[in-house]
Order: sequence, then structure tokens, then C-alpha cells
Amino acid sequence: MFVIGNWKMNGNRELAQALTEALREHADELNQVQVGVCPPAVLLASLNEAAAETELMIGGQDVNEHQSGAHTGEHSTELLSNFGAEFTLIGHSERRQFYGDSMARVAAKVAATLANSQLTVVLCVGESEAERQAEQTFAVITEQLETALQGQTGDCLERLIIAYEPVWAIGTGLTASPEQAQQVHEFIRSWLVQKFGAEAANVALLYGGSVKPENAEALFAQQDIDGGLIGGASLQVDAFIAIAKAAATRSK
Repeated sequence: MFVIGNWKMNGNRELAQALTEALREHADELNQVQVGVCPPAVLLASLNEAAAETELMIGGQDVNEHQSGAHTGEHSTELLSNFGAEFTLIGHSERRQFYGDSMARVAAKVAATLANSQLTVVLCVGESEAERQAEQTFAVITEQLETALQGQTGDCLERLIIAYEPVWAIGTGLTASPEQAQQVHEFIRSWLVQKFGAEAANVALLYGGSVKPENAEALFAQQDIDGGLIGGASLQVDAFIAIAKAAATRSK
């Protein structure tokens, strides 16, 4: 089970310290869960330092598809890994919606990240409210997966995680029901197996979309949900730890 926090454009050194102290305190209860955090890039070094003697995975919120060059404000895979990142989110709905990440660019970022042997891809997919109402959920996710993973082989599976985040449930307080989330996760796992073979069934599938302590256990109880990508609740140490404990309960 995975529980990954996405701080977005939030957080500070104090939060990094408080979270890592809490992880040390609850280490015995969370030893079956892989906990990760994606801070703003300027906090990668601080979080990496604070995370000493913990099992916390540190990730980027995004990555550039180029390895260097005139790309002001961007970060390459090498820069991320040099500052302690083990994975990066790619294709988060906010990047797609507000910052011009087309499906072609998402695919380029996936390819660049998989070319760096030190980084794992957390590929985000999901439909808008209008697309769900039009019953296009599976078609949208199929296109996102096909484009992002075009040209990849089974070699990528060990460094691939998929996060299903319905756009209509991100930051809105709305959450897909456990049954709705399970239906999509089951579809994604089936798609991966059809593309890459039986071993693709082991790819971790995370749910992201207003996960809270109150709903985490029910979501994580679903057969094809292997953890969560946590937004707002990851900024509250007690809430984030409670969600991680819910994942630990599933792991047992």
C-alpha cells in the first residue's frame, strides 16, 4: 500500500519537520505502508534532510521532459533525483488543465522519467465532471493511458504507479464512492494487463480525490485500490497519519 501526499504550492520547513517527527513516532504502525510526499521543489532538500532515519519517499510534483537548457522555472529528472526525489507525479489534472500539459507532453515526461533509472513515474489520469456525466470515463482514461505509455514495454512496470484522480473530486470536497473508484481501478488494471501482460497486475493503483481520514478505510478496502494520492489532508499531519494508518489496516 502507498500513501503519497501532494503539498501542491503549500508547506514549509516546519511542516516537513512536524511530518517526519510524526512518522518516526508512528513507525511501528506504518511499517507495511510506503509513505511519500511531494513538496514544492524548493523544499525537496529540507524535506530530505528532515526525513533522515525514516522510510519517507520524497517525490516531485512535476518534471520537465528535457534534461537541461533554457527552461526557466522547470526541473529535470536529474535535478529531482539529485535532491533526493525517488519519484515524480506526471499528468496531474492541475498541470493538464492550467499549465498546458497536453497528452503528448505528458508522454514525453513519462519517457524522460523512465530513462532516469532512479525515478518512478506516478502517472495521473482521470475524467472531468462533464466527461463522467457523458459516460466517457473509460474512453478518456483509455486515451490518457494509451498516449502516456505509448512505446513503453513491460520493463517500465517496476517503476510505474497509476493514480486515478477524478477531476471533479479534486479540491471540491466531493469523493468518488468506493464502488465508483473500484470500478475505474479495476478497468485500469485490466487495461494494463492487456497491454503489458499478467505481471502488470502488480502495478500499484492509487485513488486521489478528497481522500480524508473519514473515507480512507472504505476506499482502501476495495480490491484494486492500493493506496491514495492525498491533497489537502496531507498538509495536516494528524489527518495524513490517520490516512496512512487506514492503509496499514488494509495491508494486514
